[in-house]
Amino acid sequence: MGVSADRFEPAAQDGAASPIRAILLDCGDTLVDEGTERKTPEGVSLSAALIPGAAQLVRTLKRRGYRLGLVADGPSATFTNNLGPYGLYDLFDAYAISEQVGVEKPHPAMFEAALSQLGIEQADYGRVVMVGNYLARDIAGANALGLISVWLDWGPRRPKVATTPLEVPDYTIRLPLALLTTLTEIEAKLREQEK
Repeated sequence: MGVSADRFEPAAQDGAASPIRAILLDCGDTLVDEGTERKTPEGVSLSAALIPGAAQLVRTLKRRGYRLGLVADGPSATFTNNLGPYGLYDLFDAYAISEQVGVEKPHPAMFEAALSQLGIEQADYGRVVMVGNYLARDIAGANALGLISVWLDWGPRRPKVATTPLEVPDYTIRLPLALLTTLTEIEAKLREQEK
């Protein structure tokens, strides 16, 4: 029997009523374990195992009404191949994939592509959460635009120490499901700022 996501947070939140406008998620070593990827010679990932709790996280966020964007570097097929078999790819409301956008993170166009699809204006960027594993790409790119940055310090494949102020995350989590508790904290802070 699986462990309920609610065990990781004080109470269920309603994403539709949340001050958070959207949650953007990276894929590699954020949702899928890059160490398990099977790739073609051209670099397209054919399959990968999920990080423990990743599927439950995405489904819980979607069930609670949060708007989700996938912001990821790589070939488009990688993400349908890696997330599709688990029923996760279609749960996203927006997709910013580097092959389609034409640049990679931390370029602002990657984040702006997802934010545009979600109908989020620049004035609300400070109410958008970006979760990723790569300080120099996910966190620096999010911070440069004024998004709320959450670093998932899980995989061993990326540097663990920030080398510039932009690489310093607003929040750090160790496992995907820990995001649920962090969102409660972020929402409380946003509501306090609104008063």
